[in-house]
Amino acid sequence: MKTNNDNIDKIIKEALTQEEVKFYDELDEQNLFQMFGGLFSGKLRWLMILINIVMIAWFVLFIYCAIEFFNAEDTKELIKWSVIGFFSMMAIGLLKLFAWMQMDKNAIIRELKRLEYQVSLLSSKLSK
Repeated sequence: MKTNNDNIDKIIKEALTQEEVKFYDELDEQNLFQMFGGLFSGKLRWLMILINIVMIAWFVLFIYCAIEFFNAEDTKELIKWSVIGFFSMMAIGLLKLFAWMQMDKNAIIRELKRLEYQVSLLSSKLSK
């Protein structure tokens, strides 16, 4: 049977009650801004706030290093400021990677909930 996801979702919604459709729609895919907002809800909210504060601090350090790099006159200072700036950008990248992994984890959990919901509906209809 060759149907795409929209047709499958339509078939599922036709078989559900109004309350079940509302719950099913809440589990729908999110756009990037909704996924980013989802990082600041739940049990790890405090950690994401802390990570963003640390990320801002690393970025301020990078800006300071860039200014000092362009004001430096000898090679030793150039190397020092460029290395510190490089490590600050690496730290920012790693913190952003952690945030993206959390967004991916939340998307996978949402899909698992959709599957669990569909299986529970199927099993309840089969037991009748």
